[in-house]
Amino acid sequence: MKIAVSACLLGENCKYNGGNNESAALAAFLEGHEVIALCPEVLGGEPVPREPAEIVGGVVRHRDGSSADAAFRRGAALALKKVQEAGAELVILQSRSPSCGVGTIYDGTFSGKLIEGDGVFAALLKEHGIALKDVAEINAK
Repeated sequence: MKIAVSACLLGENCKYNGGNNESAALAAFLEGHEVIALCPEVLGGEPVPREPAEIVGGVVRHRDGSSADAAFRRGAALALKKVQEAGAELVILQSRSPSCGVGTIYDGTFSGKLIEGDGVFAALLKEHGIALKDVAEINAK
């Protein structure tokens, strides 16, 4: 099975703070599968490191109030194209991210409060009927 994965979960230092979210549980889950690593934010042109971003009133904004929406949406579209071209059957995403959050994201106040919702890439995957999973489901096992 081909599985696309948020690159930060594979140890790539592409998070907003320059770090990663490498997951041993995920690495074990991925054994024997073809893996496609991607970071929608970097694909969209966001630098590493970068200002933290959250979805505020439907628009992705950096903590300083500047809009990151165009870059995040461009990156989501490019990442979707990579998923489709690779024929990935599943996409595993980083929790709570304004790009990759599945079902739960930060509320846009930069206070750490969570709300129901999807990141822009997760929402795009759902719109296209592509199976996705939050890495927290794998880490919890």
